[in-house]
Amino acid sequence: MFQIYLPIAEIPVNMLLVLLIGLTAGFLAGMFGIGGGFLATPFLMFINIPPAIAVSTSANQIIAASVSGLLAQFRKGGVDVKIGAFLVFGGFIGSSFGISIFRLLQKSGHIDIVISLVYVIFLGSISVTMLIESVRTLMEKRYGVTWEQRQQAGVNHYLRRHFERLPLKIYFPKSDITVSVLTPIILSTGIGILVALMGIGGGFLMIPAMIYILRMPSSLVVGTSLFQIVFIASNTTFLQAFTNNNVDITLAFLMIVSSAIGAQMGARAGYKVDADSMRAFLALLLLGVCIKMLVMLFSEPSNLYVVEVLRQ
Repeated sequence: MFQIYLPIAEIPVNMLLVLLIGLTAGFLAGMFGIGGGFLATPFLMFINIPPAIAVSTSANQIIAASVSGLLAQFRKGGVDVKIGAFLVFGGFIGSSFGISIFRLLQKSGHIDIVISLVYVIFLGSISVTMLIESVRTLMEKRYGVTWEQRQQAGVNHYLRRHFERLPLKIYFPKSDITVSVLTPIILSTGIGILVALMGIGGGFLMIPAMIYILRMPSSLVVGTSLFQIVFIASNTTFLQAFTNNNVDITLAFLMIVSSAIGAQMGARAGYKVDADSMRAFLALLLLGVCIKMLVMLFSEPSNLYVVEVLRQ
């Protein structure tokens, strides 16, 4: 009854299921300042959307969810536009380069396996790290347990020390920090590549970088992250549609509508729920998605042979 045919993916899907995926991704985007694509893309793959289509179409959902969340952050004055502009510049470079890699992998026929492997590696490492930090924080709050900070600060201190040596330092009055303009450009270039290859917003990597490397105030981190995500995802969507023809408009529309609603709900909920508990829940969710994708990688496909008409 609720089945709808996707012309680019060339399969029928349950419309309510797609709306639920978009709503969930948007909710997380508004609450944590992330694009939500790191969950939307795997979930689309779980309902048999081809990985290349899922990655390309998720960028549309990221734009809608991020714009919706960004408007809420602008109203609070939580966006540093000046440093965000440098992040956008680097993101444009990275996403354009990432699309070129995506196209080469698609032509060679390896794009599906690469997307799955990259997701397993990133989601696995990020979820375990988030879960450990969340458990430590909750133990400290509830039971007064203290942990040694030496190992936790080691990597952050090492990266920050090297970035501080870069030239072309400039003062950003909104954040009240002085850093090299190369620092946000380098960080966002790497994130832009991941946006193109994984269909993610990159907020779960950019936000820690803003806090530990750029040392931005926490009140400006979420809004500035959403600011750069909007522009990088827009560039990725345009290039995917123009060069690879992988964007399914019908699927994108459903994701955009639901994720925009979810982002507003997430932004409001972010002020009412315990952030540490939600972070632990998000870590468990990511770990579950990672395990599911790992199982899919090693399980026997339902159709060993598929005949398709190649599109030029």
